[in-house]
Amino acid sequence: MVFGMSADEIHDHDRGLSHDLPKLIELREQNLGRRRLFGLLGGLSAAGVLAACGTDEAASGTSTSTTTQGARPGAPPVGAGSSTAVADGEIPEETAGPFPGDGSNGKNVLSQSGVVRSDIRSSFAGATGVAEGVALTVRLKVYDLTGETTKALPGAAVYLWHCDREGRYSMYDSEIADQNYLRGVQEADGDGWVEFTSIYPAAYDGRWPHIHFEVYGSVADATAATNKLRTSQLAFPQETCESVYATSGYQASVSNLARTSLDTDMVFSDGYSLQLATMTGSVSEGYVATLNVPV
Repeated sequence: MVFGMSADEIHDHDRGLSHDLPKLIELREQNLGRRRLFGLLGGLSAAGVLAACGTDEAASGTSTSTTTQGARPGAPPVGAGSSTAVADGEIPEETAGPFPGDGSNGKNVLSQSGVVRSDIRSSFAGATGVAEGVALTVRLKVYDLTGETTKALPGAAVYLWHCDREGRYSMYDSEIADQNYLRGVQEADGDGWVEFTSIYPAAYDGRWPHIHFEVYGSVADATAATNKLRTSQLAFPQETCESVYATSGYQASVSNLARTSLDTDMVFSDGYSLQLATMTGSVSEGYVATLNVPV
């Protein structure tokens, strides 16, 4: 559980797509002229919106950590080309949750000098805290679906954030309110890749282990928190979570993980196949999480 926040408060602010449906509909209506949609939203249920955001598989909530989700095991580093197939659909729009730090609820890390960085384990801009945990590299490849053909989106920017090993969010939890670690912005390279060096997040009470991210058209848009293209979340496979949570420092995550699942999580229960990361690595060597992000 996030320290300083009750489970009820987290549930109230982090309910997922069904809670944010009116906002999603407004966003998609604004983008009808420039985005590839699977159908008009009028009259659709929440499940219908999810079908418009992804494939039939996404709506079913069934998935495996396969190459349709991201790069192959042993994927090329950022800057290298990739022939990995893109899943047939946009990455779903999800809630930013109660701890975005993007200025939408007062706290704004995006305006701080130094937020554009790859290694997000340490705090910056005068803060000195460092997040500890099992090493994790997050690779996201941003794709543009606005044209006739799918292509990488170089120059796009991703703002990424997640909780620490104890399930706390920097800038919000009372114990680390003066820290801003596990938050950062990266610009996509010529092949659409962004990469973050981080630690594996905890499983806190009420949520499946996840990472939040926002996609912008450019770094300038990201640091100004304007012209956002997508807000979504990355999910982790259960077997990787179990391996990480068996290590020191993640004890609370063991019981929290046991109380939820991808199929019952308040965000991922309505479909997660487009959001489940491909994982490589190990506890001792660190993990790499890879995900395609078509917008």
